[in-house]
Amino acid sequence: MGHAAASAIVRSIRAVRAKRLAALVLGLLALGGACAPACIAGTFATALSPARGVHARAASRHGPSVTAALESLLHSGTITTTTYQQYYAAYVAARHSLGKLSATRRTELGDVLANVQAIAAAGGFIPSRLPALFMTLERNRQWWTTGSLLAGGVRVSFSTSKLVWEYYPGQGIEIQWLGTFGEGNGYYLAGNENANLKQLVSEIIPLATDRAGGITWEYMFQFDGGKPPWTSGLSQATALQVLTRAGSRFKEPADLTAAQQALGVFQTPPPVGVRVTSAIGSHYLEYTYARSDRILNGEIQALVGLYDYTSISKDPLGLALFEAGDAEARARVPSYDTGAWSMYDQYGESDLSYHELLTEFLQHLCERTRKGEPFTPTAPPAPAPAPSPTPTPTPGGTPGEGAPPSAARHTARSTSTTAGAPPIGADAIYCTTAERFTTDLHTPPVIALVTSTLRGGTRGGVKISLSKISSVGLTIRKGGKVVWTNSATLESGKPRLLWVTPRKAGAYAVTLTATDLAGNRASASGTITVRGA
Repeated sequence: MGHAAASAIVRSIRAVRAKRLAALVLGLLALGGACAPACIAGTFATALSPARGVHARAASRHGPSVTAALESLLHSGTITTTTYQQYYAAYVAARHSLGKLSATRRTELGDVLANVQAIAAAGGFIPSRLPALFMTLERNRQWWTTGSLLAGGVRVSFSTSKLVWEYYPGQGIEIQWLGTFGEGNGYYLAGNENANLKQLVSEIIPLATDRAGGITWEYMFQFDGGKPPWTSGLSQATALQVLTRAGSRFKEPADLTAAQQALGVFQTPPPVGVRVTSAIGSHYLEYTYARSDRILNGEIQALVGLYDYTSISKDPLGLALFEAGDAEARARVPSYDTGAWSMYDQYGESDLSYHELLTEFLQHLCERTRKGEPFTPTAPPAPAPAPSPTPTPTPGGTPGEGAPPSAARHTARSTSTTAGAPPIGADAIYCTTAERFTTDLHTPPVIALVTSTLRGGTRGGVKISLSKISSVGLTIRKGGKVVWTNSATLESGKPRLLWVTPRKAGAYAVTLTATDLAGNRASASGTITVRGA
């Protein structure tokens, strides 16, 4: 899960000048307070290969350096001299510290520097992006010079801040925006954490980047093939919730204004925004760089965020965006139910954490859509905006009981577009799917042997029938003696497990076991006849 940032490297720094400046600024860059790692298991603990840093370094060989990009902004009057000196000092200090580090510490800080340089080289240094980008650089310099080594996916915090950071091997520690916004929602729901909620909101708004005609919180590192800076419909929707809830509780117009500005990515196609339109409505992407991926948990949470924003703000644009996404999701959700488990995207099944996450998001959307529309408009709301022409991409941003309702029920629904029109009719698709996915967590897999004969002396494939993703074990016996075992994690369908068959013909007893991701277990048995080699 993830945030992106952009930066540029000043090319004209001379070695002597760099050393002198480094000596002056090293003592000035402490961010205040001891760095206290609040280590919790990361929901998104994907460990990225350190080799990814190689790609960032290769990208940085063309285009302006960090120094040159900063100087260009200074000379054009886009940033002030004070701002220039702050970022330049942070860059030089990081370079100076890098030379004193070794092994993992050097690798991690070096890869963060490489990301900054790559963003600069791609022309991605815009003033609104620099605060988050250079904060990331400074925090990594601080951590890798004074902090402990970390396991991939560990989340950490700094004593003076409410931001959540996560360690991605080969990318350093990065602002985990989804985790940060999740903390904000936790503060709001607790009811007695107003001071923490206020502080978190005061930190996140200045770190937003101008993008897609509004603002967004970008991920500044390489992830799953995406290059920084990129953003996410999932995290952006969660930001909508936090800002809208804070604005409602504290009556701060700036919070609601920021939430309204955050709608831009939901109006704009990728790679700048997350909106992909269809004949039915709109899908909101998980990642701006992955236009073809249809990840359901991100789509459902985007709708939850848009619903919550609209129900509080009464903004007709929020309603239009919700309606477009809701129409698409109601038609799409059934295809993500295999009958035994959830699909993560259109290609494969969810792991356990994503199955549980999707179930939770569907439950939230179920609760909201039972009530009908987010609000009854007093005037005709704006029609769902057509996707705006894709603006020039920000450089570097190309940066989850019973049978489901019929398809007719998914799409046959009233939409309120005029004052006094009826609310959205009740639709059980989100509720029933959440119930089915909850049941799946307690239902054993169904497994059966399909193969009946194989040729001897070959690398045979034992075909099985499997209802859901599971850890499958294969044991083959002859006369009570085990002659072959194999195991693998397999997705649903009719996968195969390898058996190097004996040359001798005969009947072999087969035992299959399957343990799904939630720990439910099942077994089956059968016989395979091996023909002579």
